[in-house]
Amino acid sequence: MNINEENNKPIVLVVDDNPDNMTVVSDLLMPFYEILVAPSGKRALEILDSERMPDLILLDVMMPDMDGYEVISHLKNNPKTKDIPVIFLTAMDSTRDEEKGLELGAVDYVTKPIRPSILLARVRTQVEFKKARDILQNQNVYLESEIAKRMKENETIQDASIRALARLAEVRDDATGKHLLRTSLYVKTLAQILQKDPRYSLLLSDRVIVLLAKSAPLHDIGKVGIPDRILMKPGKLTDEEWVIMKTHAWLGAHAIEMAEKDSEVSLEFLKLAKEIAHWHHEKWDGSGYPDGLKWDEIPISEKLMAIADVFDALVSKRVYKEGFSYEKTHEIMAAGKGNHFDPVIADAFLENFDAFTQIADLHKDEAGAENLQH
Repeated sequence: MNINEENNKPIVLVVDDNPDNMTVVSDLLMPFYEILVAPSGKRALEILDSERMPDLILLDVMMPDMDGYEVISHLKNNPKTKDIPVIFLTAMDSTRDEEKGLELGAVDYVTKPIRPSILLARVRTQVEFKKARDILQNQNVYLESEIAKRMKENETIQDASIRALARLAEVRDDATGKHLLRTSLYVKTLAQILQKDPRYSLLLSDRVIVLLAKSAPLHDIGKVGIPDRILMKPGKLTDEEWVIMKTHAWLGAHAIEMAEKDSEVSLEFLKLAKEIAHWHHEKWDGSGYPDGLKWDEIPISEKLMAIADVFDALVSKRVYKEGFSYEKTHEIMAAGKGNHFDPVIADAFLENFDAFTQIADLHKDEAGAENLQH
């Protein structure tokens, strides 16, 4: 609502080429409204191109050069003025003339000679409507802003909660590195590459990729249930210890499933997180664990995570080994194509290998940092 700061009056623009008509209308409305006047359609558009927008326009139809119909067409085609209500003032009283004006976007039609009570009532009604619309629009803008703010806050809290949960798997070691961040970025990058492939574009929407990146850090959450003597063992695990170590996949999926059940609303990222925690050690040829899934039995989230997890394990220093060179890592990853990894996804990874080494370089572990048993 445009309010004059001095008198708090709504603004009405009167457009009429007849000075007498303009004077009559202006004098009638001036006690209640701030009045702007324009003796032609062209001048009206110049006024409307200024900073001050009226709350209502009283527009004469029959004017030389540019009639009222042409003026309102300009108004409705301009985003800045399209919502300003227009009342036509005219000596014409045919139904067709009235219909034409309303079709072009006028909100009302007042015939000349002007009857003061009728004009005042029509103007008051439209100004009040405009005021109500403006209040509603401002409320909607405010609500949209608040909703966006709350969603951002919720997203931030959710992200912090995910990282806190993921860290549970690593807090028992003082030097854990940036494995979680890197694997999340690997998964996101590989998903974005595959999104361009028609075979995967429907599976990997922008929304799914965001959720995958959020869920990836929870892949090893089940390690909270693995004893320290196994998790932090510097040497190779025995067969019995390896059996226990492999239970972290089931433990992680079970913990997330419990979180799902406790949640009052369905959270998409938890579904993906549960899949990733459960099956991120499955292999393309069925030789993985815990369920021996193979080929397309393995969800795409796990196929992506498998590559991200193994790549990071190879290039990173562990308590039981030094990190491999990128050349050696590329060789090992290529050898895993078709047995450990989905061949198509492996090809996408290998063809864009530099993108993943850049992530590894950018987010290197701090000096002395090393990961636990993987």
